[in-house]
Amino acid sequence: MRISSSQYFNLNVASMSDQQSTLASMYQQISSGKRILTASDDPLGAAQAVQLTLKSGALAQYSTNQTTALSSLQQEDSTLGNVSNVLQSIQTQIVHAGDGSLTDADRTSVANTIEGLRDQLFGLANTTDSDGNYIFSGLKGGTAPFTNNASGTGASYAGDFGQRTVQISDGRSIPVGDTGVSIFQSVSPTESDPVSRASGTNTGTGTISSVSVSDTSNAGNASTYTIKFSISATDGTTSYSVTSNPADSSLPTNVAYTGKADISLGGQKVTIDGTPANNDAFTVQPAATDNNDIFATLDSLVSALKQPTGSPGAQAALTNALTTAGTKVNNTFNNVLSAQTVVGGREQEVQSTQTSMQTSQTQTASDLANLTSIDLVSSISQYELTQSSLQAAQMAFSQIQKMSLFDYIGGG
Repeated sequence: MRISSSQYFNLNVASMSDQQSTLASMYQQISSGKRILTASDDPLGAAQAVQLTLKSGALAQYSTNQTTALSSLQQEDSTLGNVSNVLQSIQTQIVHAGDGSLTDADRTSVANTIEGLRDQLFGLANTTDSDGNYIFSGLKGGTAPFTNNASGTGASYAGDFGQRTVQISDGRSIPVGDTGVSIFQSVSPTESDPVSRASGTNTGTGTISSVSVSDTSNAGNASTYTIKFSISATDGTTSYSVTSNPADSSLPTNVAYTGKADISLGGQKVTIDGTPANNDAFTVQPAATDNNDIFATLDSLVSALKQPTGSPGAQAALTNALTTAGTKVNNTFNNVLSAQTVVGGREQEVQSTQTSMQTSQTQTASDLANLTSIDLVSSISQYELTQSSLQAAQMAFSQIQKMSLFDYIGGG
């Protein structure tokens, strides 16, 4: 088969053109550091690179979410810590207020101190984050969760009951906030004591102790009990009867009262002391069914501390108020500690997820680099080899191009 001069010329030009194209492509790869510049360079590798890039983007977003979640949780944790400190200070003031040597002026001073602590607590309940959103408003971050009631007792919750969540990994979202109601107007179901209190209409000097629970599994602990005293019109003897809601016909009735008495109520017990008047009453109820607004508790306590105690009845009323407030504040304190424990667990989960995801990010970046990046030393060597080959081909072709039959004849 004969190859004409034009065919030979075209073949050599096409070959050199391919080499120049290869050099251009190699130059682009060396300049960018990437082995795959277009899908045609490596269709399978390009598809894998797309998947790895998408995965890397998702991991980067999760990483951002984790940072956001951790920041929110750390702020809530810090705020709850401050709330706990304020509640501890209030508990100390309640104990101090029970000192029988205090004067009315002294107790007023204690009341003023508790009012100041109440204001601190109210400020913490309305804490905002760096973006100005209230952290205890549920999903209504732009609304202050608490406002003081016009009546001067307690506070109203204006947030909602939704819980903000952040997705920190594929298929895992974590709560990053708690509602104000769950912190400041609720109690822990497992870390709360029943609440004992005296009726506001009592006129005697009877006092009720805090509740002592001996059997936490007793079903009767879920009932609300009323202990009512009566004085016989005929002989002046004092007795009491116990009723409950729901009703329990086995509870004692018309029990003679001659002084300090321990009264069993299901798996719990209270002590009544002093001299109750006719129709004086005391109640014991589960913490969960009581009004657990800590602000209302503190407002009632402040009011009780500011009342003069010039009579035995007034002194008994103060003692009962301190007992009730002490239990309720302690229940709120335990509730805050429980919430703080939960928040701390969430922080640990986010941090653990961050650690594992950083490993995944590193591996994904490595896989993508191995798939798309070039070996620079090897690529430059190959580029120089191809370039030398092209230059040699060009020189040879330029020499052969000058040759013809006349050159041979002339040389002869």
